[in-house]
Amino acid sequence: MRLEFIYLPVPDLDGALALYRDQLGFDELWREGSTTVGLAIAGSETALMVDAAPAPGSAPGPMFSVDRVDDWLAGRELDLVLEPFDIPGGRIASFRDAAGNQVYVMDQSTA
Repeated sequence: MRLEFIYLPVPDLDGALALYRDQLGFDELWREGSTTVGLAIAGSETALMVDAAPAPGSAPGPMFSVDRVDDWLAGRELDLVLEPFDIPGGRIASFRDAAGNQVYVMDQSTA
């Protein structure tokens, strides 16, 4: 399990990029369509992912990579918010921790 992204759903991608890329100097790493952008955080292997088209029920939170989401979830008793679903290159799911924070697990098993 490795921290890959800090996930930020946003209502306005251009506004988010104006802050994180243009003002704070985060470098753009990749884009997924016209709604999602990965940004490098200087001095860190973790990136920021801003998403103007979040899945219903999405909230800000850490996103961890695992080998296979479905296998990782098997046998764990978690408060699932988002059941596993396909994303480009893999699968993703999310759960709440005891304080109500949303935590994501993703894989790139089909990349």
